[in-house]
Amino acid sequence: MIRKSLRSLLLVEDNPGDARLLREMLNEGGARKAEITQAESMSEAERHLAQASFDMVLLDLGLPDAHGLEAVRRARAVSSRVPLVVLTGLDDESLATQALQEGAQDYLIKGQIETRGLLRALRYAIERKAMEETLFVVKERAQVTLNCIGDAVVCTDIAGNITFLNLAAEKMMGWPSEDALGRPMVEAFRILDAVTRETAPNPMDMALDQNRTLHLPPNCILIRRDGFEIPIEDSVAPIHDREGKATGAVIVFRDVSAARAMADQMAHSAQHDFLTGLPNRMLLNDRVNQAIGLAARHFKKVAVLFLDLDGFKHINDSLGHPMGDKLLQSIAKRLVGCVRGSDTVSRQGGDEFVVLLSEMEQQEDAAISALRVLAAVALPHPIDQHDLHLTASIGVSVSPDDGMDAETLIKNADTAMYQAKENGRQGYQFFKPAMNVRAVERQSIEESLRRALERKEFSLQYQPKIKVSTGEITGAEALIRWNHPIRGPVSPAQFIPVAEDCGLILPIGRWVLQEACKQAREWLQSGLPLITMAVNISSMEFRDDNFLESVFTTLSETGLEPKRLELELTESVLMKRAESATSVLRTLRAKGVQIAVDDFGTGYSSLSYLRRFPIDALKIDQSFVRQINSAPDDTTIVTAVIGMGRSLKLRVVAEGVETQEQLEFLRAHQCEEAQGYYFSRPVAPRQFGILLKSGIPEPAVIVHR
Repeated sequence: MIRKSLRSLLLVEDNPGDARLLREMLNEGGARKAEITQAESMSEAERHLAQASFDMVLLDLGLPDAHGLEAVRRARAVSSRVPLVVLTGLDDESLATQALQEGAQDYLIKGQIETRGLLRALRYAIERKAMEETLFVVKERAQVTLNCIGDAVVCTDIAGNITFLNLAAEKMMGWPSEDALGRPMVEAFRILDAVTRETAPNPMDMALDQNRTLHLPPNCILIRRDGFEIPIEDSVAPIHDREGKATGAVIVFRDVSAARAMADQMAHSAQHDFLTGLPNRMLLNDRVNQAIGLAARHFKKVAVLFLDLDGFKHINDSLGHPMGDKLLQSIAKRLVGCVRGSDTVSRQGGDEFVVLLSEMEQQEDAAISALRVLAAVALPHPIDQHDLHLTASIGVSVSPDDGMDAETLIKNADTAMYQAKENGRQGYQFFKPAMNVRAVERQSIEESLRRALERKEFSLQYQPKIKVSTGEITGAEALIRWNHPIRGPVSPAQFIPVAEDCGLILPIGRWVLQEACKQAREWLQSGLPLITMAVNISSMEFRDDNFLESVFTTLSETGLEPKRLELELTESVLMKRAESATSVLRTLRAKGVQIAVDDFGTGYSSLSYLRRFPIDALKIDQSFVRQINSAPDDTTIVTAVIGMGRSLKLRVVAEGVETQEQLEFLRAHQCEEAQGYYFSRPVAPRQFGILLKSGIPEPAVIVHR
């Protein structure tokens, strides 16, 4: 084997006698044909290694210009891929062992060398070195490829020709291995930008040029061999040899058709009302602003009709939410039928609608449209063997006179609508600057809010969160209540927006967090079951520079374990500044604080960001839960969110559960937790303590909001 493997050997030995003895042993052992080059110093050896190729280096560790490990390191630096066997004296065996750690394949002790042992050491050194090289290449390919099992994987050489593709890649690309191997990657892997339809750059070339892992730009589609288009996401990385030189690249990609369809559906949901399918507030604002800009260029007018239904609450309360929802759907269809295709009908929430009339010639056109809408709404609505009757009140604002942006125009139309109600309902009213009653009311709330904390007018109530499978209480959500000394109870929906606008939400939020943590600690000290305390965090609180310090100080002062606190943030709060939000969330999670995404599905969050956010739970908005009863054939979003949460290993909590039917649906789809009036209204601390002791009783009556 030596005769075949050892063709050239560099002997680095300054002792002539030792060198002669080694030559004789090699000749005696049958290595006469091997060309032996001798160097008597490390410097001379380095010159030989730099100028010629050797199958083996036999290196003495006691050279005049390099001693011990220095000689090994210098030899490895010049030619790291040549097998190396070191020679050492009887008293240097420990040094020889260190040489092995530096990269030598074997060592021999002078005075103990015999011919057979020398040849065996050289042969084994060559074999070990060859195995090391082979194993490195195999390991590199396996490491990159096996990490991506389940996705499509394609490898190329340095010239960009395909050297490997797995079964998933064959199926997605439409190229069997026997057809694809050896072909240029650009021929079998064609990708386009889905928006521009332009050919995307070859990701393999980019990865090799930049020598780093890269990803395809978003919205890329793969053109299969038969022309079929598949949306994909990918990562591509260069493959290196032992010396770090790129030898090719590997690309890992996956079919994201389902994920993109879900993202599109969620994006649509983020801009449209779930019940009626009409544009929601966000999309309406965008269209109003566009219409204002376009009308100004064409010397036209834009009108906004703010519509509120008269008598809807009575129908909703007496006949139930399902009937109320069907009535809202009927109203939506009537409104769409009253306007042009270029106009927009939007549902703002509840029983409020907004109609955008674009490019009007004169203000009277808005009055004509308002009368048409009033007449359409007043016609009977035949629903489930009932002929339902109701009317509407409409406020009208016209740009440019009443506002030059969506917010102002809609706000003024809203103000005019309240005037129309005061005038007797089933009528319309154009906005007038004197209509500032609501503005005065808002100012009054703000002034009262500034004194509410010091006067201790706030209190907290707690609504239990229930484990769906067992019915046990797993947590509490803290909800603020305001009892005004003159007005009496003020709805959070009325004062929270005011508090956010004027900045009072910061001290109010700190008070809520402090009280909730203190109450949770008191329950624990009383021996009640361990639960998690959930506290809602507003956008302004989350963006505050002292937010993290405030949370951790509160936990320290109240003695509540961080893992017992769950902060609830909406999608919109997280997505406004996704990068900074991720940093804050990671800091909270590192301390043990839990994070939940509140009202999930009502905002717009990229799925890629959702995977990056360190969160623990998704809370399905009650509007989607209500669909379980009102539109049982349209529960896609609820099912999708539960499935997505489970796939991301997140807890899923359903909000606003009000019926046994909703609970059974959630249980059947393995939703982990739920809360809502079906289990309990928000209650005072003492009552909640009783619930913790006795558990949630079987509801006898389902109370609707």
